[in-house]
Amino acid sequence: MFNAANSKKEKPGSAQQGIMNFIGTGTEVKGDLASNGDIRVDGSIEGTVRVQHRLVVGDSGKIAGDIHALHATIAGHIKGNVSVKKTLILKPNSKIDGDIITDQLIIESGAQFNGRCTMNVQKTVSPASAPGPHATTKG
Repeated sequence: MFNAANSKKEKPGSAQQGIMNFIGTGTEVKGDLASNGDIRVDGSIEGTVRVQHRLVVGDSGKIAGDIHALHATIAGHIKGNVSVKKTLILKPNSKIDGDIITDQLIIESGAQFNGRCTMNVQKTVSPASAPGPHATTKG
């Protein structure tokens, strides 16, 4: 009965890319949260948040814990470290108490940020570990 709906083969991750998850105003989550899709938080979360795509924290949203996301837009209050692989946007009402690691940071007028920021962190190969000009690979 339910097998017909699940019988289609999908590319890995394709089902979650368009899904938006909501944590509504007045909702409290205690514990770690992970999603392959997007998440909007207007309630509160106490724990680590891992989002494979976009995280949006609304004006009333609060997160007490570390954040890991591809993109993030923050308008609420974060108490924890924020690690965003691409773009982090801090809206005018946002407040972050913690360190930030991101590739691109946009801070709008009125946003508060208390911590350290590290940007454009790229893994580099040290000269000692890099292959020499005569290196060959066997295949």
